[in-house]
Amino acid sequence: MTHVTLRPEFEILIDPYAPVGQVGTGFDFTEGPIWHPVHHYLLFSDMPGDVRRRWDAKRGVVEVKRPSNKCNGMTYDAELNLIVCEHATSSLIRERPDGRREVIASHFENQELNSPNDVCVHSNGAIYFSDPWYGRMPVYGVERPRQLGFQGVYRVPSGGGPPKLVVDRHLFDQPNGLCFSPDERLLYVNDTTQALIRVFDVEADGSLSNARVFASGIRSELEPGLPDGMKCDQRGDVWVTAPGGVWVYSPAGELLGKVRVPELVANLAWGGADFRTLYLTATHSVYAIPVKAGPRHEPYMSGRASTGPETGSTPPAAPQLAGGDMQLDPRRCAMIIQDLQNDVIMEGGAFADSGSPAHARQQRVVDNVRRLAEAARARGVIIIHVWFIVEPGAPGVTLNAPLFEGLVDSNAMVRGSWGAAPVSGLEPRAGDFIVEKMRMSAWEGTRLETILKATGRDMIINTGAWTNMSIEHTARTGADKGYFMIVPEDCCSTMNADWHNASINFAMQNVAVVTNADAVIRGLG
Repeated sequence: MTHVTLRPEFEILIDPYAPVGQVGTGFDFTEGPIWHPVHHYLLFSDMPGDVRRRWDAKRGVVEVKRPSNKCNGMTYDAELNLIVCEHATSSLIRERPDGRREVIASHFENQELNSPNDVCVHSNGAIYFSDPWYGRMPVYGVERPRQLGFQGVYRVPSGGGPPKLVVDRHLFDQPNGLCFSPDERLLYVNDTTQALIRVFDVEADGSLSNARVFASGIRSELEPGLPDGMKCDQRGDVWVTAPGGVWVYSPAGELLGKVRVPELVANLAWGGADFRTLYLTATHSVYAIPVKAGPRHEPYMSGRASTGPETGSTPPAAPQLAGGDMQLDPRRCAMIIQDLQNDVIMEGGAFADSGSPAHARQQRVVDNVRRLAEAARARGVIIIHVWFIVEPGAPGVTLNAPLFEGLVDSNAMVRGSWGAAPVSGLEPRAGDFIVEKMRMSAWEGTRLETILKATGRDMIINTGAWTNMSIEHTARTGADKGYFMIVPEDCCSTMNADWHNASINFAMQNVAVVTNADAVIRGLG
């Protein structure tokens, strides 16, 4: 089956001849696919059959829950608790690995929700879900009267509490699939009846604003299919179920191409060991397609499964040193790649005259950071790219220090420019995070700590440029905040060796474990 390329960018995301493999069939109506990042299996629901199933390459398809309360959309939170939309109970549920079942949301303003349909989790732990009334219809749910007079989209705060309506109650006919952009600044929500996708700005308090139509006319008189499940990839492209399979839109709302599937597709999820397989629940079957694009990083993808009761009484252990060797738990580690942008360390960059490119070459900083990042990813360490980014004209940059004055005078680090881009070889990969800043420290005014807390990371491998500025500032603040800071000195560079050595040999010794890339790789096991 040949997929449909409408713009050249589509073939960056998927081979137009990518095979569509059937991994299971004979079901009533499949939905809610979600991939377990640790144990490597796919969960999916069958609402008319009132059953939940799983598939893995070794055992194939097996039942795991019957009855399933006609569950629909599913995801995991950062601790790999399963979050489930239940049609039969009109509830959003959390199922813990030990079997405990908790109701996250069931009512709004003392009235039953319609039937939670799809769900996604923000990196700060807040849960967003859609609430059409398909679960009160025959076949897909339990037929019964509706209590609410509208179909909404809700947010449950990270600490729990009653759901908050985050859209105008009459904006949607049947809100369905929803997903965040890679930087979580946007939330996409589609409407099956209206056959369109809306996009909202996500405010700092979690509320939504500036509703606008992102894509419309997602229907066809010739083929079945409407907007239902929806996911964002690592580039910010939106993949949505549609006539004939899945349609893919660029972040600008341009239709790039269509993934062709033999049956009507209800939902989709990335999975596989490298999250480069697209699993599709398509009416009576489940399909798998190899893709080039990776997913927008979801909190659960870091794979921090809970291993037992949390006592809260034992402080976390520092990095272990045994016989001069470091021992690190990859599940607790994050690697920061900071300011390794063209303007900072490359010839032709805004700061080339400072000596920075020469010292970066002397340190082999790009090669060392790339080598360490590849080893860290393979062991489950999350990678966070921290970039200094300003808008044209540098609005909001205070001229209170020579560094910031030089940045503005040099017209450096401007969004979209070559100078602001990461150096070749250190581009973000699938599953990486991106943090933007306008100060020296990676902590100041950024979402860095939100990501670390959401993914349970308290050991920071601190790399990048410049050693005596951004790296040192980040190490000092991280130590003050209670994080264990690890600085591989051959993964850092600055203007010259003297400045680098002064920072590494004196200031950094008091706030971090100073080591090198090889020792960190050995320590990660």
